[in-house]
Amino acid sequence: MSWYLVLILLIGLERLAELVIARRNARWSLERGGVVSGQGHYPWMVVLHTGLLAGAPLEVALADRPFLPALGWPMLALVVAAQALRWWCVVTLGRRWNTQVIVVPGLPLVIGGPYRHGWLRHPNYVAVVVEGFALPLVHTAWVTAVVFTVLNAVLLTIRVRCENTALAAAGAGS
Repeated sequence: MSWYLVLILLIGLERLAELVIARRNARWSLERGGVVSGQGHYPWMVVLHTGLLAGAPLEVALADRPFLPALGWPMLALVVAAQALRWWCVVTLGRRWNTQVIVVPGLPLVIGGPYRHGWLRHPNYVAVVVEGFALPLVHTAWVTAVVFTVLNAVLLTIRVRCENTALAAAGAGS
């Protein structure tokens, strides 16, 4: 279990790095007239993602969940792939990437990297979904995986609608 705690801590550190980048990018966006949307659902996203990082190791410890190699190794590969996709999104969006919905009016949609060809409009959220079920399942924390996945589906439905509305209102892509 100690290596699993290290994995969770590494993901937690990655989240802290995201917050640093997001704050810097928020300043940049707001200085250019960026509009913040979806502030009502954002705190719930923070709680849910914190719950994922706390819930998975707690479930492993309290329910004595075993590491099953046939499940754990493929799930670890998915966690790594989700991180790679997330950071591809962060790098591609540059200063426009954020953990909040902040849109600078008039800027065109980003169409490079994972956003190319428009076949995947929200690739960062694909990374979130994959990580949300895979990270707990690395060590068979299936209750955490199910609870996070269900609650995340509700929040992402709200988030994607909010983001699409904000992009349309700002004239992004026109």
